[in-house]
Amino acid sequence: MEVIALVGASGTGKSHRALIVAHEYNIDSIIDDGILIKDSKIIAGQSAKKEPSKIQAVRRAIFMQPEHAAEVRQAIAAVKPNKILILGTSDNMVNKIVTALKLPPIAKIVRIEEIATRSEIAKARESRLKEGKHIIPVPTIELKPHFSGYLIDPLEIFFKKPQTKRRRIGEKSIVRPTFSYYGKLLISDAAIAAIVDHVATSQPDITRTSQIKIKNFQEQEKEKGISITLDVTIKYGSSIWQNVRHTQNKVKSVVEQMTGLVVREVNIAVKSLSID
Repeated sequence: MEVIALVGASGTGKSHRALIVAHEYNIDSIIDDGILIKDSKIIAGQSAKKEPSKIQAVRRAIFMQPEHAAEVRQAIAAVKPNKILILGTSDNMVNKIVTALKLPPIAKIVRIEEIATRSEIAKARESRLKEGKHIIPVPTIELKPHFSGYLIDPLEIFFKKPQTKRRRIGEKSIVRPTFSYYGKLLISDAAIAAIVDHVATSQPDITRTSQIKIKNFQEQEKEKGISITLDVTIKYGSSIWQNVRHTQNKVKSVVEQMTGLVVREVNIAVKSLSID
């Protein structure tokens, strides 16, 4: 199985040109925003466009949910595609998808700037920003069970030749996500620290936190997750080990759910005891 990636910033027209790239490289399967498409049919997955927030959409698009990733992996094993085209906003994103789905290394990366002019990219951005439209490279009938209420009008693509009939080579349907899906998503350390403080102090036996530090894990210039370190004050007489262990799990779960980041470790130091 050969893996090819189409990379470009959000809203630059990747999905619009996915069928063209697939046709050029003889690709029979596409992974776009959390769904697996083969021969113009949705085979498995759930589109990120159905998620209620941008953070949840990012998690869906890079297959962070184990059940979602497992479903698509099983589908890939069943249909056995010869080539897969992965759409992503960056090299990091497409590599995360490859890792989550346990696919072979990417053989070739096609940049949106290589297949679209500046004016075409600008037009695609304008459509995304002003109208909030997103194209899924499958026929409208395939999308109806997945996007009830969000479909706009299908856009059919034709090649025109002199003195010949128009030949349809593909159909792309437009959906309107439930949220605005464009631009970069940046989460500051201060925001993560605020989440950690709220989660920790909401535990019955932890009275306050201090020295919350967030560290990024990187390996060969690829983000591998974050490390969280914090000091806490715990009530005198409570089980330190039990409370700290529970808080670690809770912090990891909530931070991953709210930010879409992978939490590699949560280190908690009990610095003092408090008496009511």
